[in-house]
Amino acid sequence: AGKSTILKSVAAQLPPLGGAVYLDGADLLGMKGTERARRMAVMFTEKVHAEWMTCRDVVAAGRYPYTGRFGVLSEEDWKAVDEAMEAVQVSELRERDFQTLSDGQRQRVMLARALAQEPEILLLDEPTSYLDVKYKLEFLTVLQEMTRKKKLTVIMSLHELDMAQRISDRILCIGRSHCVEKFGRPEKIFTSGYIRRLFGMTAGNFDEGSGMMELEGPKGRPEVFVIAGNGTGRHVFRKLQRSGIPFVTGILYRNDIDYPTAEAL
Repeated sequence: AGKSTILKSVAAQLPPLGGAVYLDGADLLGMKGTERARRMAVMFTEKVHAEWMTCRDVVAAGRYPYTGRFGVLSEEDWKAVDEAMEAVQVSELRERDFQTLSDGQRQRVMLARALAQEPEILLLDEPTSYLDVKYKLEFLTVLQEMTRKKKLTVIMSLHELDMAQRISDRILCIGRSHCVEKFGRPEKIFTSGYIRRLFGMTAGNFDEGSGMMELEGPKGRPEVFVIAGNGTGRHVFRKLQRSGIPFVTGILYRNDIDYPTAEAL
């Protein structure tokens, strides 16, 4: 729908098709590159080529907006590098070859590089797409801590709706017409049926209240009655769905945690 294009336009990596991007009343495209880099850092999906570079070298690249023509780092710069690595808990990787890291470790080192720039704004494009659940939660936890401790503004695109719902203060939805369709707090965005309409979903179900996604329920005359409640039935419901066996269940209150799955399946 154009999420990456919007972020690249905000970062002045693409000229806007119309309008302008302002930061504190100043047009971003009119700023010098070094000034922009001191106020804004980016973490996009392109792979970083860092042959023969240690993790500390990669993080140190974030200090170049503050160096002179020859790019020589001062003691103060190296202190900022080490503090950024400590903040995202990658200090133990400082002498490791960047190319030997796992995806999760790389993302954290790249976050340290961005923080070493001491920006006001951090732009991220799908930063958790290639991470398993362990690294995903660790990365977002560190990111959330940085917004609190350093008063950092984070603008990022996410495919994971449940993550967006949990971590975001504001959510901007891009519709299929490539325009901003809705903007607001998560509780205003995740209202009944809206996500289904936004994505044009034709199969399955997404429950905005719980953030749960379910496949299409089995069709036909029910063959099984499941007595459930308080979370005891969800695994049974999904097992029946995988086997293609239609079922009914009850009696469930609307606030029972089994209810969204039962309603979908």
